[in-house]
Amino acid sequence: MRHHGDAEVRDGGGTLTDLAVNVRAGTPPAWLREHLTAALDGLAGYPDGRAARRAVAARHGRPPEEVLLTAGAAEAFVLLARSLGARHPAVVHPQFTEPEAALRDAGHSVHRVLLTAGSGFRLDADAVPARADLVVLGNPTNPTSVLHPAEEIVRLARPGRTLVVDEAFMDAVPGEYESLAARRDVPGLLVLRSLTKTWGLAGLRVGYVLGDRERIAALERAQPLWPVSSPGLAAIEACCGPAARDEAERAARGIASDRGHLLARLAEFDSVEVAGPALGPFVLVRLPGAAAVRERLRELGFAVRRADTFPGLGPQWLRLAVRDRETTDRFAVALAKAVAVSS
Repeated sequence: MRHHGDAEVRDGGGTLTDLAVNVRAGTPPAWLREHLTAALDGLAGYPDGRAARRAVAARHGRPPEEVLLTAGAAEAFVLLARSLGARHPAVVHPQFTEPEAALRDAGHSVHRVLLTAGSGFRLDADAVPARADLVVLGNPTNPTSVLHPAEEIVRLARPGRTLVVDEAFMDAVPGEYESLAARRDVPGLLVLRSLTKTWGLAGLRVGYVLGDRERIAALERAQPLWPVSSPGLAAIEACCGPAARDEAERAARGIASDRGHLLARLAEFDSVEVAGPALGPFVLVRLPGAAAVRERLRELGFAVRRADTFPGLGPQWLRLAVRDRETTDRFAVALAKAVAVSS
């Protein structure tokens, strides 16, 4: 469960075209690099997260007390596992594996709710056990690229339950129209966000949690002091501003267009089935001999993400990050060769 997309490119010696990691290509942008460089002048002082916290709060229409800044979404999952006292946690799969891994590391027995390809990997709130007091799911979901309706997710909320929605990829959806980040009327709701994907900050580890004051305070008590560095705080503040939000929206529309081109090229292959509808910055595909195809693609210069490490999926699945059209066209040529050799 601790296999992630970066493992697909680490051993490539820098020669592989990366379709395995879901970070937007060409990031961070120049203005953000300059902003981070300027923040280095303050490294002698301890990090002060107040301005960044206010920026996140303003971004989502909440008071600062309903915001927790974290060292990426991964830290948030660890805090959730260790501090909320869940007795019957449930994780909706297939999805990012770190929530379950963190829960298991904290000694929890985790119930898996497995969505199926036959249903388009769509959420059915009735499939989650009534006794679950902690429910975790992603929206849009990694790796299926399914965007669940907000109201179907809200059906999971109930007194005594913490509902965790990982929206790490929501800012890659134009308009963020199924987001729950601004909802303050859903009992027990916690929403996780990351700046990693859209802004290319995986190495900086920046994210945040939104929710009611009591749960946010409980998570904060479990944090070490100064969990986010001064450059990380500067990045959060900058990326939550109006100009950055406009840029993210333009990027999301560009991703949607590039995803359409990728889907069109994949439709040329009779043996390739795309899960969907795909609405995230990646697509999940099923094809015969996927493991062999993946290895052949590496030989041809492309890294793609194996998907059999996600609960509920098998060796016939691969995940492909959305890239620009020229990269997709080159990939389609390589895929044709890889499929021909493996068939």
